[in-house]
Parts: sequence; C-alpha cells; structure tokens
Amino acid sequence: MKRAGAYVRVSTGEQKPDNQLEPFRSFAAARGWAVTEFVDHGVSGAKERRPALDAMLAAVRTRKLDVVMVVKLDRLARSTRHLVTLVAEFEALKVDLIVLDQAIDTTTPAGRLLFHMLAAIAEFERDLIRDRVLAGLRRARAEGQHLGRPPEAPGRCRPRTRAAPPGVVPPRHGPGPGRAAHGRAARADGRVRPA
Repeated sequence: MKRAGAYVRVSTGEQKPDNQLEPFRSFAAARGWAVTEFVDHGVSGAKERRPALDAMLAAVRTRKLDVVMVVKLDRLARSTRHLVTLVAEFEALKVDLIVLDQAIDTTTPAGRLLFHMLAAIAEFERDLIRDRVLAGLRRARAEGQHLGRPPEAPGRCRPRTRAAPPGVVPPRHGPGPGRAAHGRAARADGRVRPA
C-alpha cells in the first residue's frame, strides 16, 4: 500500500481546508492508499518555509511517504525555482508528485513538461500581482497620500527611554563593565559592605 502525503495550504486563517482535503481522501481511497494530511493555515505560498510543508518534507526525506499530492501547484509554491527544487528532491527520493486539478503526474514525461509550464505561469501570475500592488503604491504616493503608520499627534509622543523606578538600577548602554563587575569592584574597595 502506498503512503501519500496530502499537502494543503489556505492563505487566511478564516478559510477552511476541507475543499482541498476531500478530493485527496476520495482519490487515495479509490487506490487503497494511506493518506497523511499536512495543513498550513494563513501562510503565503511565496514563503519557502512553512510548518506543515516542512513536516511533509521531513516525512519525504525519512522515506515515510511514496506520493505527495496537492490540489494545485500554487498551493505548494509560486516560485518556479522552489517548485523545481521540490520536484528534483522528490525525483531523487523516488517520490511521485500528483497535482489533482491540473492532471500532473511526474512519473510521465508529459506530466513533467506540463509541471514546468504551469510552474512558470504561477510565478508569472505572482509577479503580475506584485507589479499591480507597487503601481498602486506609487500612484498613492504621487497623489500625496500618507502610507504606513499614522504619525503621532504633537505632544503625545512617547518618550524614547523611560526612567527606572526608584531602587532599580537602569540597564547600562554601550560597551564596558556590567553592573556585577561594578559591584565586585565596590566590595573589593570596601565601599560597599557584603550582604
């Protein structure tokens, strides 16, 4: 019996992973495979390090999985480099990649070709979104809109440093001996009596 890892990623914490998990369950059940589910909540596909993805990759590297399944390539990653790296690692470890909605199966030459084409399209889409956001920010700046955190009202600015409460020695700043060294020196000179 093959051991499959179903990787699911939802971009926001409010989204439910069930829409992605159901196809895996039926696909694996039809083939008699055991499925382990790896779910990332509220994590961007642009990030290469994600808790559930890292756990799945650890299972792949320790040979606990024979197949990795995802619904779409953009759930796995949006960077062509990252996707190609993952697939190369899967190939080296003799682990198959199945992308259900895009009919990709890396055990065939046609599946490998289609995988590389779709990975390039996913990265292109991500770059288009990034360019649109940057264009919107440039337009807002040109119109004089303030971007970022609102400025503090005059007279309500927080002090940069706070005074230490009575009886508390403030932390030292900069290089030099610490408070413990000063205390030892004072006791050695007889300026302070040992407690």
